[in-house]
Amino acid sequence: MGTVSADLSVSGTGHRGVERIAFILETVAASEHGVRLAEMTALLGAPRSSVHSLLRGLVAVSYLTVRDNRYVIGPGIQRLLAPHRNATVVEAARDEIEALSQKFDETTLLGTMIGDQVVYLYQVESRQSIHYTAKLGEPRPAYATTTGKLFLAGGPEDELERVRRRLVGVDLSDFDAQIHTAQTTGLAYNREETVRGVTAVAAALHDRSGSVVASIAVVGPVYRMGDRLEEMGAEVRAAASRVSYRLAAIDHEVAVS
Repeated sequence: MGTVSADLSVSGTGHRGVERIAFILETVAASEHGVRLAEMTALLGAPRSSVHSLLRGLVAVSYLTVRDNRYVIGPGIQRLLAPHRNATVVEAARDEIEALSQKFDETTLLGTMIGDQVVYLYQVESRQSIHYTAKLGEPRPAYATTTGKLFLAGGPEDELERVRRRLVGVDLSDFDAQIHTAQTTGLAYNREETVRGVTAVAAALHDRSGSVVASIAVVGPVYRMGDRLEEMGAEVRAAASRVSYRLAAIDHEVAVS
């Protein structure tokens, strides 16, 4: 944690509570593994009971969550920031998604993670009479979706292990194999795991830091896509690489502006 501290017990602004909350969120966001109550109390230079009360309040509104007795950023903050971040990703990926859908005539999706669930932000549907259609904005479990697998494969090991521990009725050896495939090939697959007769292949979009921020997936009936997943995967991965390059350029422009 280092030696940085902030004594906010006396404030000239009259907003001591707000300052403490802001400091807590900024400190937790900057911490790779989260912050313990004792550490935050020392950093704030405030009574333990007061700090604990603030932390509990932030957990209650999902701005923080507790993991292994450490406070980490929660899904509430991610939902708060999602509209601005997601609008940028949609704009960067839109033409690639449209091109993939036209090339394969299958539904093509842009998905991301908000908190610990997957949501789809944008789609171009297949023109064929039998095709897959996603409900945009509807939360879905991460472990079974291509988007979720890519986020788990590219995220911290402790988050992956946390998800593994919570899986019930799932073949962990198969799950681990799929995560390994995503880590080594950059592609994730869904073979009728969420909808019978439907398969998908997806690749991750990365920001300037290399973090996974979204995915592009081609989704459709097994009888049309089953024998073409390798071909489609190569095209999806190439498209995702181009979008990632754009996102990195956007991040750079923001950083130097």
